[in-house]
Amino acid sequence: MSSGRATVASDPHVCSGGPHCSTVSDIAIDNATETIALAGNPNVGKSVVFNALTGLYTNVSNFPGTTVGIPSGMMEGNRLLKDTPGVYGISKFSEEEMVAEKAILAADKVINVMSALSLERDIFLTQHVIDYQKPMVVVLNQMDEAEKNGVIIDIPKLEALLGVPVIPTVAVTGEGLNQIIPTLSQARVGNPMPDCPDPEQLKALEDNPVQRLHIYGLRRQYINALVHQVLSNNEAKKQTFSFSRLLGKLLLNPVVGAISGLMAMVALYQIVGIWISVNLVDITEKKLMLGYIVPGIQALFSSFLPKTSALYTILAGEFGVFTMSIQYIFGVLFPLILGFYIYISILEDCGYLPRIAVLCDGLLTKIGLNGRAVIPIILGFGCVTMATVSTRVLTSERERTIASTILAITIPCSAQIAVIVALMAMAGGLKAWAVFIGVLSLVLIVMGTALNKLLPGKSTSLILDLPPMRVPSLKNIARKTWVRTMVFLKEASPLFILGSLLVSVMQVTGLLGLSERLLAPLTVDLLHLPTQTAQIFIMGMVRRDFGGAGLYFLAHQLSATQILTALITIALFVPCIASFTVIAKERGTRESVMLLAGSWLIAFAVGALTVRAIELSGIL
Repeated sequence: MSSGRATVASDPHVCSGGPHCSTVSDIAIDNATETIALAGNPNVGKSVVFNALTGLYTNVSNFPGTTVGIPSGMMEGNRLLKDTPGVYGISKFSEEEMVAEKAILAADKVINVMSALSLERDIFLTQHVIDYQKPMVVVLNQMDEAEKNGVIIDIPKLEALLGVPVIPTVAVTGEGLNQIIPTLSQARVGNPMPDCPDPEQLKALEDNPVQRLHIYGLRRQYINALVHQVLSNNEAKKQTFSFSRLLGKLLLNPVVGAISGLMAMVALYQIVGIWISVNLVDITEKKLMLGYIVPGIQALFSSFLPKTSALYTILAGEFGVFTMSIQYIFGVLFPLILGFYIYISILEDCGYLPRIAVLCDGLLTKIGLNGRAVIPIILGFGCVTMATVSTRVLTSERERTIASTILAITIPCSAQIAVIVALMAMAGGLKAWAVFIGVLSLVLIVMGTALNKLLPGKSTSLILDLPPMRVPSLKNIARKTWVRTMVFLKEASPLFILGSLLVSVMQVTGLLGLSERLLAPLTVDLLHLPTQTAQIFIMGMVRRDFGGAGLYFLAHQLSATQILTALITIALFVPCIASFTVIAKERGTRESVMLLAGSWLIAFAVGALTVRAIELSGIL
């Protein structure tokens, strides 16, 4: 099986920035013998199939809609494979459905992935594509889970009724996947539902909301009858106790869900905040970087540059391009980000995160969203840039505006979280965490409630499929963590170097001292911080977590109250350059400028109120 490279299509409707946006080379596209669309519902293992067919990695997740664009790669036979967003039908109910429809109808053939656990649901999309007369091969995945749940499917009869080849697979183990490429030559147009009009007429009818509902009703009746012929249950296995099912149900209980969520956060603090940030970073930064790497770099530059020269200061000084950036990226950020992504990948792979969406639905409805918005919010804890693009999974402009605002102002990215977790022990431990989470939650609630009242309309209902709880795949966790970490470093490193260059140039030209004096009314008078903390806000404008880096190096000079105040202010502070660019592209210049100004105002106002409340209460 040949290996290509993962990309996102250059169509502006499906890719609008972020670290994953690139294009397949023109040569690869021109030489492709045919284009294959990979289609399927959310949570059916579609991305795993994509990885297997192309030898590539995409963001495998149990969330529907995490891939709003269309990752593409070359597969065996010089075919171009496009991984469409997980959808329930090809219509116009959401932007992801319109993206999927465009890619599926333009493809030469379709590989449609269904779950054996949810045949009644998944076959709707399959039949929808068949009705548009697209040559198809069906991949019936998760056969192992179906067997455990006592689900029996007559595959030969299913093939006959659909009129297309059906390949049973277990994607996570690779079982059956080697049959997909050979079977592509047998792809054919399936059996349309009775009295189905031709594709052009069908599209015209489905563009009419009333006619669309009528056609959907007829299709649903036809599918119900079809499924009844091929599906049966093994009652003995069905009644067998399943710890996975029991755990999945328990985690949806509000009390159990709240307790489990709290335990997950405590575990994150222990793993990233104590074991990694204290023990591992002590080795990587203090012993390795400061003990060997940084002195070696400084010795190298001092061999041909005077230590008092401006060029030496810029390249190897306190904020040097080859000292501070390397020290922070590899000594501090790399182990913290790696640990954070390992933890999140485990929660994703076991099926826990979608249950958070269900539990959060009631709360998010109060601020004009629904549980589906937890997708970009959780992605925001990884990278606000990617999360802003993923707001496309929300079905209205109103919800996208609310979600984008919340992401830009109240959600710290993974690199910020890594620094925050590392500094919380110095800021007062659990008390500091309570204040930090309480303040950010209050800002989120007040801001979301205000937007919900001011913007016309109301939140839409939540429709979300829950995957079964399962033991995480170590291979999948390792691949996911490594690729996410490498993508982050590839995106972040140039900006860290740029930030180091900016600050060191400001240092040698005297602009750093001038900026500290200009910002003194905000940092000293308003936030009760030392004048040099102006540096962290200057660096934060380049990249939010770069501001956290500056705070990390200043922390030993600050009190617990000052550390917590700075952390809260930085968390609410202006989005970084990459995030601002994507926000402007997604939401428009006017909205992005308003967010920029609002983040300054909210960050310093909340920071000022917080430090005074802490000082008066003496909580730390």
